[in-house]
Amino acid sequence: MALITQIPKNSHEEYRVSRNDFQGHDLINIRVFFTSKDGEMLPGKQGVAFKAELLPEFIDALSKAEVA
Repeated sequence: MALITQIPKNSHEEYRVSRNDFQGHDLINIRVFFTSKDGEMLPGKQGVAFKAELLPEFIDALSKAEVA
């Protein structure tokens, strides 16, 4: 897994954007991580993963959302 960035969501959670290979597929993964009771950051169920080849379409959609 290649961690790209971490973006704070709140005092106990953060978004992590990573790029990784899963069963031969190049994926972009955006996942919510949370602080466990022992202070460790763990992945939660919330998130999305998509093929890296679709990244330009996601960037375009997010750019449109920013303008809207």
